[in-house]
Amino acid sequence: MSRCGRMALASLALMLPARVTAADPTPGYNHPIPKKIITPDVVETRIGKLEFFDGSPLPETADTLLDHLDFLRGVEAFLNGIPATSIEGLRLGMLELGATAPNQVVLFDRLMDSAPLFLTGNTDTVYALAFLDLRKGAVVVEIPPGCGPGTVNDAYFRFVVDMGIPGPDRGKGGTYVILSPDDDGPLDPPAGGMATEMQIAGQKRPVFVAKSPSYVNWLILRGFLVDGKPDAASALFREGLKIYPLAEAARPPAMEFISGSERPINTIHANDEAFYEELHAVIQREPLSMLDPELRGLFAAIGIQKGKPFAPDERMKAILADAVAVGNATARAIWIRPRVEGVHLYEGSSWYTGFVGGSHEWLRDGGSGGRFLDARTFFFYIATVNTPAMVNKMVGKGSQYALNNLDDDGNLLDGRASYTLRVPPNVPAKDFWSIVAYDPQTRSQLQTRQPFPARNNERHALLENEDGSIDLHFGPKAPPGRESNWIETVPGKGWFIILRLYGPMEAWFDGTWRPGEIVKQP
Repeated sequence: MSRCGRMALASLALMLPARVTAADPTPGYNHPIPKKIITPDVVETRIGKLEFFDGSPLPETADTLLDHLDFLRGVEAFLNGIPATSIEGLRLGMLELGATAPNQVVLFDRLMDSAPLFLTGNTDTVYALAFLDLRKGAVVVEIPPGCGPGTVNDAYFRFVVDMGIPGPDRGKGGTYVILSPDDDGPLDPPAGGMATEMQIAGQKRPVFVAKSPSYVNWLILRGFLVDGKPDAASALFREGLKIYPLAEAARPPAMEFISGSERPINTIHANDEAFYEELHAVIQREPLSMLDPELRGLFAAIGIQKGKPFAPDERMKAILADAVAVGNATARAIWIRPRVEGVHLYEGSSWYTGFVGGSHEWLRDGGSGGRFLDARTFFFYIATVNTPAMVNKMVGKGSQYALNNLDDDGNLLDGRASYTLRVPPNVPAKDFWSIVAYDPQTRSQLQTRQPFPARNNERHALLENEDGSIDLHFGPKAPPGRESNWIETVPGKGWFIILRLYGPMEAWFDGTWRPGEIVKQP
């Protein structure tokens, strides 16, 4: 071989992987073993020192790891179980008021004040709330013309159907039939939300059909105020709302309306060990098919499985007590100090959206990124009602929301201090806009001497600046002469606010109008 040939072969050898020989095996092996697949005898981690004998965990290490796995699944069960327990909390709260059947509607006929513990409920519309029980079959809901936004959500807070203005009746009223998950009969929901015809009490009627994955469903209807008063909307529901089982359509039970105003009830899920009991109750009641195998497997990993008792031993009770504490703290961190991409509405601003990712199904990047888990936890820890009408661009219809819990320096809002928020002129809301103050502990309306901790451009005679903007004031005392624009806060407590736009216009969606920042006063 020529000298050039030998040099070429030598160069090629340098480019090839080193040949494995018996001369350089890993100790204990006949051949070299890649380091990346070897578990050292001692590993230092955030949960402590882990010790192994030739890859086998020692007994103490195995106990540590398996307890930690139970802990992790307990945390994940909390974060992923919130939608189910939140609906359950609402159901239990309505039971406190005596609403035990679908025909018994909780009506906030004097609006929702700060007495009820209710996740970010508003002070601005008349709520009509009912729980549908589909265990005995389909339920019929007749809503009157002029009904505001309405929604049915299933027992995992998933969207089932809209009613009223954003629904297929478009505010003209109509009859809805909500099918049970067990209903596999010929009546199927038509495509596109179109009406179909069916026999109800011997009469053929146009109906809007939806099928729920769960037996328990929450119905929330909202009525707009007239001249700033709730009377007309309350009367609309009392006179025109009907809910009854389809099987009893010939002789439907009489409607009952229970006032929820000024009633100190709790509708919020537990943040301690009772959370897992609430989740267990939902899993036992609902069909197996309500949740996919992944979620069912997560819950079963901590002992919550359909058809079996939830009976953790003392070891597991201690782990779950720790897990729920960390889970609750994590949910609060996701909300208060979010790292979720896309949460803020404007660059350099504290205003953020509750629907991160712009999907009522909590899909990331249109679904290519799968389920947006932190976005789902973020929303359901602080809010209720899941509908496309709160997410999608619906100019002049539906509603849009913006939240803020920081001042313009990035500090948490303190009830001892005074702050000002400027609302620029020409707020892009066809119907109305409002600001409501909330308590970060309960995520419910802030309880102060003001039963309605809010300001609304229809209900309140707000003082305007020369350019049409409005300055809202927050603090323990009202600035002199500015009482009409003041929302009281509580020394020693934090607070946050939600801006609501009903009938949002294009300037909201394209960002040409935006609220000011919350400025702490000297």
